[in-house]
Amino acid sequence: MRAVVYNRYGPPEVLRLEDVERPVRAEDEVLIKVHATTVNRFDTATREANRRSGLAISLMSRLVSGLWRPKHRILGTEFAGEVEAVGATVSEFAVGDRVFGTSGLRFGAHAEYIAMPASARIARMPAGMTFGEAAPITDGALNALTCLKQADLRKGRTILIYGASGAIGTAGVQLARFFGADVTAVCNRKNLDLVRSLGADRAIDYTQEDFTRNGQTYDVILDAVGKQSFRRCRDSLVPGGIFLPTDGLANLIWALKTRRSRGKKVLFQIPPRQTKEDVLFLKQLVETGKYRPVIDRRYRLEDVVEATRYVETEQKTGNVVLIVLNDER
Repeated sequence: MRAVVYNRYGPPEVLRLEDVERPVRAEDEVLIKVHATTVNRFDTATREANRRSGLAISLMSRLVSGLWRPKHRILGTEFAGEVEAVGATVSEFAVGDRVFGTSGLRFGAHAEYIAMPASARIARMPAGMTFGEAAPITDGALNALTCLKQADLRKGRTILIYGASGAIGTAGVQLARFFGADVTAVCNRKNLDLVRSLGADRAIDYTQEDFTRNGQTYDVILDAVGKQSFRRCRDSLVPGGIFLPTDGLANLIWALKTRRSRGKKVLFQIPPRQTKEDVLFLKQLVETGKYRPVIDRRYRLEDVVEATRYVETEQKTGNVVLIVLNDER
């Protein structure tokens, strides 16, 4: 099968398309023919061993993904495709089922086939979606959901989402709205109308206004792009307010310091607990019109280097999709 592989950490150019052995499914697994996948922040950070996040984070990354070279040669976590074969003990899925999901730290989705346990974070695709539309359902939304579950969002609670036009941010706006919160979205000017259409009550152009200096306070602040710090955002939280980061060693330290505090605190779930039930919840939201993954660009699998370069500009809106099979059924 065709797959995008890499044998060393480095820039996007270390990625290359290669013929490799098709995975062999175990008795409790399904073999999925991948029609579409994505390039996301997790992929790019893993490929370069989190070099941009500093030496400490880079070392931690290598301890997980391989100290000297990658343990998993094929990146990619999100996918949508068709079940090609099922193991002897699998009863939940059948050959021909259209499925979507995420492989997480197993990676392997930047390929024509992936084998996954039937009990993993996979589900049948929402009705009426193409593979390209279904592939990006999970990454941003699961990360946003992991954060927001900690914040007790409900009617009457206020949340500011910084980086509201990215994969996590666009999902976070929709989920926060679903939970009933009053949502303020921070993004660049070109995406103000988009985040309002997703459910934001108000939108701030970060190039024109610094939300930390406008005097407004919030019950929750979600940094969806890993650009803010608790120290900088603290004065924009109400007493007892919660800061939800998605990156940063300093934020992890603050989370340890403040976890027992009755005052303002940082909540940082490490490792994130994401379940099959969460994937089924997202499917239900899609089918009821409460959530839709935002897609910026689509690339062919063979254009993965170009797609990765674009993701690393940090200017994408929502998700970047890789089409593995030229089939938009």
